[in-house]
Amino acid sequence: MNTGDNCDQLRQEVRTWLLENVPAGWRDAMTNVGQDAFVALQRMWFEKLVRAGYATPHWPEGWHGGGRSLSDQKVIFEELARADAPRLILYFVALYHAACTLFECGTAQQREKYLEGILNGQVWCQGFSEPNAGSDLAALRTRAERHGDRYIINGQKIWSTMAQYADYCLLLARTDSSGPPQAGLTYLLLDMRSKGVSVRPISQITGDDEFAEIFFDDVEIPVENRVGAEGDGWAVAQATLASERGLTLVELTQRMRYALPRLVRSMREQGCEDDAVIRRDLGSLVVNIDAACALADQYLTKRIAGAEQVGDASVVKLFYAKTLREFASLGMRIGGLESQYHSGFMRGATQETGHWMLDFMNSYNWSIAGGSNEIQRNIIAERMLGMPREPKSWQVVEGRP
Repeated sequence: MNTGDNCDQLRQEVRTWLLENVPAGWRDAMTNVGQDAFVALQRMWFEKLVRAGYATPHWPEGWHGGGRSLSDQKVIFEELARADAPRLILYFVALYHAACTLFECGTAQQREKYLEGILNGQVWCQGFSEPNAGSDLAALRTRAERHGDRYIINGQKIWSTMAQYADYCLLLARTDSSGPPQAGLTYLLLDMRSKGVSVRPISQITGDDEFAEIFFDDVEIPVENRVGAEGDGWAVAQATLASERGLTLVELTQRMRYALPRLVRSMREQGCEDDAVIRRDLGSLVVNIDAACALADQYLTKRIAGAEQVGDASVVKLFYAKTLREFASLGMRIGGLESQYHSGFMRGATQETGHWMLDFMNSYNWSIAGGSNEIQRNIIAERMLGMPREPKSWQVVEGRP
């Protein structure tokens, strides 16, 4: 673990670099613009972070910027939040889900083939959720049938972030339907330029098209693009989902803390600084944000010490989702009737932009993304507190306990 002096030195180094390199006025530039302008800014910001070694501190040593301790990584993420830098939304799946899955479960050949591409700006998307398989991922029906050295894919994925710009996809497909649902899944790496792949952006109520549907019509994937053994997709997928824990939660909670002045500024603009109810609720929110930051810090500290327990991340994520919604809801109340209108869309930010109606609608994302609140509560109840599990539908059918 890094010493306090080294952490302070790194913090000053990162802070100085961010002062010189965060795109000036990016929030205004990214308000009410199309996706193409957003993608251009994301690519430029990603290239800067890669060159500085701040895009991949969580990668292993030997990769550019990699090999930093969790303490160092925490400093970098805290400073990114403090500087109000754009989030790398376009590259999140590539930097975390794809890279961490390959480091943990991929072959040496797969790492050599794909990781340099990520550093050079290749975009990845995730092909997990389906119209009838969201939180219940084991219910997915996209088929992967093996024919010699190829898998033939047919089916559909949905809610795939930035899939319309992706070069590759982390694809979870069903290769066997004869046993328990989790046992028949296989994890594949898909070139999005493959014949038979079509992508359809989803227009949201906010006016954004961050998500997309992906359709597969006899798409061929080489067997060498399989991660893990056939049928081990469920276990590999857990490694993928685990990669977004810890540092992401630290960054998100810190960004919410640094966004508090937007609420105070809105109170002044609306002349409700002396409203006793608003002041009380603001005070309660500040306490909850401090608690969310403390929970995220505690979780990362446990990871650094090797003492992480199943469900720890669920506690932080669940509390963050609740507090974020409180933040956006209070912003709407402070803003009054005018805040009920959709006043602008800001790309590359979290859900504390000051466009309160948009923030409020988007705050519900975190009740679903990365596992719904209901799933998080089940994990906490069953795997932390040891409460009885509900039988799965296939267990009931087969008469299993």
